[in-house]
Amino acid sequence: MGVGLFPLFRRRVAPLPGAAAVARAFAAVGSALSAERDRWALWLPPALAAGIGIYFALPSEPSTTICYGLGLAGGLVAIAAGMSPESFARALLALAAAASIGFGDAKLRTELVAAPVLTHRVGPIGMDGQVIFAQVHGKGVRAVFRLISFDFDDGPAMPNSVRVSFRVGGEALVPGAVVHFKAVLIPPPAPASPGDYDFGRAAWFEGLGAVGYAYGAPTLVAAPQVHGFFERIEDGIEHLRWRMTERIHAVLPGSTGAIAAAIITGDRGGISEDDESALRDAGLAHVLAIAGLHMALVGLGLFWAIRAGLALIPSIALTQPIKKWAAVAALGGAAFYLVISGAQAATTRAFIMLAMMLLAILFDRPAISMRSLALAAAIILLMRPESLIEPGFQMSFAAVTGLVAVAEWEQRRARESDGVPMRFASLRRYLWGITVTSFVGSIATMPFAAFHFDRATHYAVLGNLGAMPIMGFITMPAAAISVILMPFGLDAAPLHVMGWGIDAMLGVGRWVSHLPGAVSIVPAWPVAALVLLSAGGLWIAFWRARWRWLGLLPATVGVALVFLGHAPDVLIARDGRTMAFRGSDGLLRFARAPADNYSAAEWLKRDGDARTPDEAMATPAENIRCDAYGCIALARNGERIAAVSRLDALSEDCANAALVISSVPTRGTCIGPKRVIDRFDIADNGPYAVWVGDKIEVETVQDYRGDRPWSPVQRRLIDKH
Repeated sequence: MGVGLFPLFRRRVAPLPGAAAVARAFAAVGSALSAERDRWALWLPPALAAGIGIYFALPSEPSTTICYGLGLAGGLVAIAAGMSPESFARALLALAAAASIGFGDAKLRTELVAAPVLTHRVGPIGMDGQVIFAQVHGKGVRAVFRLISFDFDDGPAMPNSVRVSFRVGGEALVPGAVVHFKAVLIPPPAPASPGDYDFGRAAWFEGLGAVGYAYGAPTLVAAPQVHGFFERIEDGIEHLRWRMTERIHAVLPGSTGAIAAAIITGDRGGISEDDESALRDAGLAHVLAIAGLHMALVGLGLFWAIRAGLALIPSIALTQPIKKWAAVAALGGAAFYLVISGAQAATTRAFIMLAMMLLAILFDRPAISMRSLALAAAIILLMRPESLIEPGFQMSFAAVTGLVAVAEWEQRRARESDGVPMRFASLRRYLWGITVTSFVGSIATMPFAAFHFDRATHYAVLGNLGAMPIMGFITMPAAAISVILMPFGLDAAPLHVMGWGIDAMLGVGRWVSHLPGAVSIVPAWPVAALVLLSAGGLWIAFWRARWRWLGLLPATVGVALVFLGHAPDVLIARDGRTMAFRGSDGLLRFARAPADNYSAAEWLKRDGDARTPDEAMATPAENIRCDAYGCIALARNGERIAAVSRLDALSEDCANAALVISSVPTRGTCIGPKRVIDRFDIADNGPYAVWVGDKIEVETVQDYRGDRPWSPVQRRLIDKH
């Protein structure tokens, strides 16, 4: 009887509504995935990035055991993926392995670079240090030191490396030199507001434990310091870069020489603010950041020149593989350029892609551009996982991913065309290439530029059409020739030619940047919007079938999040005195002249406001008034906000205001308002962003950063209230 029930049971179970449609949808997805199996590997770097991103997004530092356990599990899952006979299972396991490895790798990198960080201001104190890196900065020189000794007996552990600015005596700051100097040191600064750029985190991964400014000039110390093998190599490279930079500045003084140095050695110190702004607003900021354009012009230019030269010698051209010889020479030249340029993430990515292309020539294999890009991303993320959250990495890979995707589409379109010859085909292809490259690069990097720099340029295509021929035919060839001739002291002439090219590019940049509407200031974006836009962009770029346009869905949600954000009503700086209040017109205004000008300027920029702090000062007509006791402002909903400067005004403001911001301790006596923020709160939590409504909500820099090695929670030993 039991056996007979099973058929009966099966007959009585009706299919779920829509089950057939769901099954067809899954079958269609499976079919589409199978058709593009060769593209699956491209998703491994995004999975690796997802694991790294989760690590950096955590509110507190995860335990070493958990992180390393996940990394080990990722390795085991990767092995299981390789052994799996099922394609889909293998792909899913590989993605999970990559995410786990990324998470563990980020933790490992954090611990490998761990070094003491100053916890509070000290100095002025005397110290000895060896110069690691020095560059012109503003009206002086900014240098990074490896500390040797210091005149400080009690207090926090002193850092291993510091960055100090000098107004005088910069000529003594030669990489490798040991100097004595007196300076004030402070901890690496926290963001100016929640979500702003975190220099403290960047400093942690650079090994910087403090920043500061010097008193007087440095003096040379007689005894040189001897370090390990790798440190000697690092010091030697930095000394070579410094000598080359000094030579460039000697031939090309001023901002033109500084731009030439940025193109050759990656040292951007000394570029005038006007020139940098002109290039940036014209969509030419990539000229200053050594990346794919520079590496391609150097590597492929060297490849073409050597191959053409060898082709002029019949006895060699007809008997030897001159194409491979040229590839080896180009690879060596590109590697040297990578070293002297500082090997930043964008430069490393460009070198890896160029190396893949040149190695393909050596082994008679076709180069696969998108796979080369994925390999470059994976290598950089594994070596420096913190690169993921740096604007240079994001913008560089966004631009190149878009360009490679368009290039692949162009290749397919060319194969399908009838191949009818056109007049001036080479010139048309060149101009079309610049136009497409500029347009695609601008579109791909626009979200990242808006997120990190709160700016959007609108005439990048026009700027690049005018500047790129100069860059390709004058500036970069002259730069390459000057580097080759520099050891012989014959570099002056090509450097002057390079200077003419730079001046011409600056002329294009100034003209384009001054056109009406050349640049827009945009409000700050939420991180979720950038993540969704990135995911949608990758979906469109990686797949080739029509279903790639499904990537527009997350991208559209990301754009919506940009406009759904609600800006804070009050911003409070780390000094507790600089404050901005949002008026009924939605604009920020300062009740008093800001003591912290940097924070004030950052707030306005992140608010999409082009005004300066001086232009954003409040007037009594805007419901903000101040006296010796403090300031009173009205929020957009009519709630009263009090900024208390003296203890005498505390009781009255506590009785009448919904929000009290006190520069004096309240010690628990201010109990009437919905929210009280006093000097101890600001000291513990850093800058505040406040939203005033039925319930007052706050977000602090410490909340945003979390309890991480680069932003440890400062726990007070006494009751602050």
